[in-house]
Amino acid sequence: MAKRGKSGVLRFLAAALILLLIAGTFVLRGWYGSGPAEKLLSLQVAEGSSLAGAARALEQAGAIRSAGGFLRDARLLGSREPIHAGEYEIKPGMSAADILVLLQSGKTLQRLVTIPEGTPSILVQEKLMAIPLLTGSIAVPAEGSVLPDSYSYVRGESRAAVLGRMQEAMTKELARLWAGRKPTTVVTSPQQAIILASIVEKETGLPAERPLVAAVYSNRLRQHMPLQADPTVIYPVTKGKPLGRRILKSELAADNGYNTYARAGMPIGPIANPGRASIAAVLNPVQSRALYFVADGKGGHAFAETLAQHDANVKRWYAIRRARGEM
Repeated sequence: MAKRGKSGVLRFLAAALILLLIAGTFVLRGWYGSGPAEKLLSLQVAEGSSLAGAARALEQAGAIRSAGGFLRDARLLGSREPIHAGEYEIKPGMSAADILVLLQSGKTLQRLVTIPEGTPSILVQEKLMAIPLLTGSIAVPAEGSVLPDSYSYVRGESRAAVLGRMQEAMTKELARLWAGRKPTTVVTSPQQAIILASIVEKETGLPAERPLVAAVYSNRLRQHMPLQADPTVIYPVTKGKPLGRRILKSELAADNGYNTYARAGMPIGPIANPGRASIAAVLNPVQSRALYFVADGKGGHAFAETLAQHDANVKRWYAIRRARGEM
């Protein structure tokens, strides 16, 4: 009887061990194996949310199979690090273990808003107001106060906070570029640098031309010549938005503080938000005696040192336009 009893105990222990191994395998597979998410999911963890609250949100979103099972396995197999608030991206098939690590890492989903170089402030305001995931309202920021770049934001963040980062970036970058300016620059203050750079930005879409365009306007300022920049005529009419038509004679004659045909010198303020390259071109001018430029028909400009050279370039441009049927 003793032998039978002993063998029975051994069989029981073996069966129990097998069941334990099966259960352990099931738990491990449920924790480390592929999760139920079939598509990319977005999860918002509220400020002050507990792991239990996050688990319920995960189950509701379809990222995990069971909030209770997730909490149990997290206690058994996960770390004790706290989770962080924010929006998270749950990838298809992401395991429960990886989800917990993600929530504990604080690597929230980052979205980007891009401000192209030369964007006027009215369009910066409109772009931020059009993002539905941001909160609050903002006024049109001061022209020239935003550094064109790509900026990250998170769901529920205020528009004022995002705009603040854009303006802080401009303040820091302008200070950096101003500190490295050449003594040959024509501008005498950071604000003048922004004003002239905004004109350079609007006058060419070719990065390689910025230094030459900056040189032309710098030379004209030194010789007390009017800058005669069309974008400065358009700005008071549209606040920097496209005009959509030819400039009127009355607009060319309007003396409103911005029009650089009406008087010599720089406008009273920037006409756009210039990028780093245009600011640098103004503060570190290249050597050039050019005083004029006109479109060359190839997407760029033809530069000239004398009025006679410029007139010849203008005639070539007009011939190109006539051949295109534009005149």
